Amino acid sequence: MTASVFAQSPEKMSYQAVVRDGSDALVTSAAVGMQISILQDTANGNAVYVETQTPTSNANGLVSVEIGAGTTSDDFTSIDWATGPYFIKTETDPSGGTNYSITGTSQLMSVPYALYAKTAESLVGGDSGVGGFTHYIGEEFGGGVVFHLWKDAQGVEHGLIVDKTDLSKTQAWSNIDQTLIGPSAQSSWDGLSNSNAIEGQAGHSNSASALCLNSTNGGKSDWYLPSIDELSLLWHSRFNVNKSLSAIGGATVLPTSAYYWSSTEFNATFAFNFGFNYGSSNFGNKSNTYSVRAVRAF
Repeated sequence: MTASVFAQSPEKMSYQAVVRDGSDALVTSAAVGMQISILQDTANGNAVYVETQTPTSNANGLVSVEIGAGTTSDDFTSIDWATGPYFIKTETDPSGGTNYSITGTSQLMSVPYALYAKTAESLVGGDSGVGGFTHYIGEEFGGGVVFHLWKDAQGVEHGLIVDKTDLSKTQAWSNIDQTLIGPSAQSSWDGLSNSNAIEGQAGHSNSASALCLNSTNGGKSDWYLPSIDELSLLWHSRFNVNKSLSAIGGATVLPTSAYYWSSTEFNATFAFNFGFNYGSSNFGNKSNTYSVRAVRAF
């Protein structure tokens, strides 16, 4: 399943998913059984909201639902979005029942608009110093373009920078495509740790991570393959990032048709990628070829 979530209002969220069966074939024009849970704090955290729905997929295998409008005994409006992080867990039965055979969990990178609106203006803009930040999203800086900012507990400013160009459009995740690396390469947020674990796997000779770790683009040598959450953050900031990239000589914008490898391993044969068409996380065979774009942190 590939999925994307769009916060629309404090009452519900639009959710889209492309559903495939166990043979990786699209489930088209069919009723699909789904159970959707909102988890608090971690990907295995307490479920603060659970609902079921039975949407019908279209000819492309796409289902669209509104979270908050399903069958439930919980109150969606009672979720305190300020006490996150929150994760969405989806369990799917491609045959339309409740025998859920496909499970996926991803972090909510945005929340209903009333809460998001309080902070968005302090992070995005063309003036340094907005919201107490020295940098801004869309700034050409550090060999690339800033796409995310935050401050640690001591108030120190940090950020993520995306490279100005793709390193490849047809790169396999790794030449080792049938062997599990394990937790050291499975972080949803720490792309650098994942990348080092992938390159350090016994028998490694080439990978999407190695392309990034060995890059010196922009005069920098600390690039890495982004985690799945870092790619989600990049997709959410693509408007400002692409505005800047389009004005930089030699740079290339992030295309809406591309799938990018993340450094987050799923299992022995699959790893996560991110589709910039629907803004969704997915997983594919490690031998598949997708685009690669490096990031670095400051």
